[in-house]
Amino acid sequence: MDSQPNSWKDKVVDLLYWRDVKKTGVVFGASLFLLLSLTVFSIVSVIAYIGLALLSVTISFRIYKGVIQAVQKSDEGHPFSAYLNRDVAVSEEIVQKYSHVVLGHLNNTIKELRRLFLVDDLVDSLKFAVLMWVFTYVGALFNGLTLLILALISLFSIPVIYEKHQTQIDHYVELVNKNVKDGMAKVQAKIPGLKRKTE
Repeated sequence: MDSQPNSWKDKVVDLLYWRDVKKTGVVFGASLFLLLSLTVFSIVSVIAYIGLALLSVTISFRIYKGVIQAVQKSDEGHPFSAYLNRDVAVSEEIVQKYSHVVLGHLNNTIKELRRLFLVDDLVDSLKFAVLMWVFTYVGALFNGLTLLILALISLFSIPVIYEKHQTQIDHYVELVNKNVKDGMAKVQAKIPGLKRKTE
């Protein structure tokens, strides 16, 4: 049972690292096209247009196959019978498994937000306040859809860039982390009552 999620994770990793360029190109292109379409049309229109496009293809193919079978007097049957006979029902085990995972993440998020908003640790709450303040500027510059488009592009480009330049990136990330920790240590030393609870 654990082999399925691993193979699923492997497929996602292969997709993000462009192991199969055609497959990744199709997924990335379709996702980007969908998000760009949503910037122009409403979500209802985009879903309707995609549905119409798919129906146009399948209806045309069904009619074409019907004409070919009539002309050749063959009895091949429905062209999509292999897909129609395939079981597409989602099993209760899969729903329960993933609902437990989602519920676990949701509960952890709620606990963390409670801790931050009720100032369990002053330093963490201040960091969160700074993050929210930065998000006010991000929200003023970009809407949610633009952020999704940027996230999608980053998702399909950053892993490849990191894989090619891992040593240099790790070096700079380590330098930034060291400077941030040093800065936080200086701020904590100068302001009384700002030390972490664990210290």
